Amino acid sequence: MEFDYIVVGAGSAGCVLANRLTASGAHSVLLLEAGPEDRNLWLHIPAGYGRLYMNPKYYWGFETEPEEQLNGRTAVIPRGKVLGGSSAVNGLVYIRGQREDYDEWKALGNSGWGYDDVLPYFRKSEDQQRGADPYHGAGGPLGVSDPRDRHEVCDAFIAAAGEAGFPRNDDFNGRRQAGAGYFQATAKGGWRHSAATAFLKPARRRPNLTVLTEALTQRILLEGGEARGVEFRRGGAVLQARARREVLLCAGAIQSPQLLQLSGIGPGELLQRHGIPVRRDLPGVGRGLRDHCNVWLAYRCTRPVTLNDYAGSLGGRIRMAARYALSRSGLLSQGPGYAGIFFATGERGTLPDMQVH
Repeated sequence: MEFDYIVVGAGSAGCVLANRLTASGAHSVLLLEAGPEDRNLWLHIPAGYGRLYMNPKYYWGFETEPEEQLNGRTAVIPRGKVLGGSSAVNGLVYIRGQREDYDEWKALGNSGWGYDDVLPYFRKSEDQQRGADPYHGAGGPLGVSDPRDRHEVCDAFIAAAGEAGFPRNDDFNGRRQAGAGYFQATAKGGWRHSAATAFLKPARRRPNLTVLTEALTQRILLEGGEARGVEFRRGGAVLQARARREVLLCAGAIQSPQLLQLSGIGPGELLQRHGIPVRRDLPGVGRGLRDHCNVWLAYRCTRPVTLNDYAGSLGGRIRMAARYALSRSGLLSQGPGYAGIFFATGERGTLPDMQVH
């Protein structure tokens, strides 16, 4: 099989690329996804996050190596394995990052990646419930909304943050990120709005787009120093696909470097140790990943107002389901991330480097 473009991975980047590359109708695109279709209803209900968390059908079971700083323990790295990738299984929190992070990339020589360079694309992609403003767009493919219901525990949390000196912030994706407030979510009309829903679903009717699920890419086919195709496993068979133009690697922070290494691109000593012919010795491939880790703190609430109180009884669950079915509101319409605080510890000056939620 042969296509103009082959996109490996149907996560956030892969779904966007599949949409944009097929929009003109001039190019054929193959999109490969190792996971299944996103047909499970719980993938689309925001509170379904808790129902499916780390389900091996929809998640890769990644863990870190034992960490000395964690007393030899490992940490789970949740990564989505389904159409939409991690955007189909994450906590729905819509956070772009800080202006200074993008400007730092630009200062390192990445022209076109400064905050003012990428902001128009954020606005173009967004269908913001609040409407358009200098930081947000309306009418784009990706639904972004405020919580459909406020919760008294979160209201108290935000009020307490104010008493502790943290300013109120009603838009973490606006002029500044620091402060306390409610998160915006990748949700629309009470449903999760994953990259598959927002970008891939509208494109799937196009005849120049082929989507193969449960197709695990094993390596990139290199010829003359260029990527010319991919080898993938599907249904017990090992298949190859050729790219007339480009292979676009969108397999995520873990598996993109892994696929490069399996294809012979990476630290030469490591590849030789695993019997992989070295095509290009690049020591940085597979190194330098930084991720935010969660530390869970548990508190006992003195009043019966938590999610556990609502979901812990049959009657509560029936009321939650009925409210969601009738109005797409209530606790089922909200992911696990309701409200939070961004603040600076001082290691980066006044820039926030810590999040509580």
